[in-house]
Amino acid sequence: MRRRLFWVAVLYIAEGLPFGLFTDVFPVAFREQHASLDQIGLISLLGLPWTLKFLWAPAIDRFRHHRLWMLGADLLMALALGELAFVAGIGHGALIAIGCFTMLSSTNDIAIDGYTLELLKIGEMGVGNGLRIGFYRAGMLMAGVVLIASSYVGWRVAYILAAALLVIDGIACLRAPREAHRTHTSEQSVGAELRSLMHRPRALAMVLALLMGALWLLNDGLHWTRSVPRLFLYAGALCTALWTVSLLRKRATATAAARPSGGPLFGALLEITGRPGIWPVFVFILLYKLGDSSIGFMIKPFWVDRGFSAAQIGVVSVILGIGLSVLGGLIGGLITDRLGIYRALWVLGLVQVAPNIGYAVCAAWLPRQAQGLPIPLAHQLLIYGVSGLESFAGGLGTAAFLAFLMAIVRKRRAATEYALLSSLFSISARLAGFVSGFGAQDLGYGEYFFLTFFLAFPAYAFLPAARRMLTQIQASGDDNGNPEPAR
Repeated sequence: MRRRLFWVAVLYIAEGLPFGLFTDVFPVAFREQHASLDQIGLISLLGLPWTLKFLWAPAIDRFRHHRLWMLGADLLMALALGELAFVAGIGHGALIAIGCFTMLSSTNDIAIDGYTLELLKIGEMGVGNGLRIGFYRAGMLMAGVVLIASSYVGWRVAYILAAALLVIDGIACLRAPREAHRTHTSEQSVGAELRSLMHRPRALAMVLALLMGALWLLNDGLHWTRSVPRLFLYAGALCTALWTVSLLRKRATATAAARPSGGPLFGALLEITGRPGIWPVFVFILLYKLGDSSIGFMIKPFWVDRGFSAAQIGVVSVILGIGLSVLGGLIGGLITDRLGIYRALWVLGLVQVAPNIGYAVCAAWLPRQAQGLPIPLAHQLLIYGVSGLESFAGGLGTAAFLAFLMAIVRKRRAATEYALLSSLFSISARLAGFVSGFGAQDLGYGEYFFLTFFLAFPAYAFLPAARRMLTQIQASGDDNGNPEPAR
């Protein structure tokens, strides 16, 4: 057991480091290279592979060899960082490098999560999950070290240092115990599932809508329509043709109706979307952390514009901030157990956005200034205090939110359903990060931060639906699964 838990710790450091580089290092690096806020917001949208990773997760699980996936992803991420070390600003080459980096990181996440779910035994899941979350944060702390190092050695050397850490992570993951041989237990092959979908127009329409949504989100970041102006016309025509064929070939047989629920690609999606009352719950998941997500990607550029160095940001906002968020998560878990999930969602949902008002005050009081000038102690203490509260309150709200996601996941498809739900939440986070650059640039930091406080309230209209889903799951007597940490 100790050996297995040791490897859980190693693997989740390797998983947390790339995400920390993306959220904590890239915004500061490009802002110091004089990138505009809307360009930095665009970087957030390039994190979409973490949102869409459930699309190729079944394929990775089917081919297995998780440790080789980890090694390959880490080595290629190191190459992407090497590219960023030798480009300046957010040009075409930098965007391609960041897009490849996030795609590889999300693939690495899939391999690590799948490997860990098989590695741990049932009686080890509780302590294993605690280690997963804690050491994932430790990996993000390593990104904070890279951020601090940039103040002393420059961004080029800092990127090379981060690339070396990823190479070490990949080699370490390769030394993990070999995964056990497993035969495929899916009721259908991929081909059989796709053929079955061609006889189920409603199910096929849902899958095609999902793929079109993924295409739309990717196009917002990569602008494929610039080179293919009629991209969506072609994609829509193809989807319409497939759906028409499916409608013509529809065979309402019991076997065809049952099989897609066990399919390896879209079975979990069709099953979870078929639950009574699930759609208002989906809206709740999209909205619950909207206020928290809308401010996150603009905080570090705000620090830069107020004259704080990368070292100060790394120590306070990243290293101490991650520690406070872990503490907030632990205390939030205790509060959730005491109050119950529904009440905790009410209370901690408001607490998690209260620091947004604090940042609005900071924006109104702290003057914009160039780096290198002395910052009054009172100004430093104000922003340090608000930053600590933001990290701690974010941990509180995340604890209640994760408890809710864990509670509504059915054990039979725990990992896949949780990936779908967390991906749904990530959509709002990515889009909020993308829009945040335009909001902060057009409104100014102060007015934008104040506005984000009120973005928390629409989710409360859907809390009754969340409560009904909790009651439904409890009444069914279904056990909960084992979720992954949250991007």
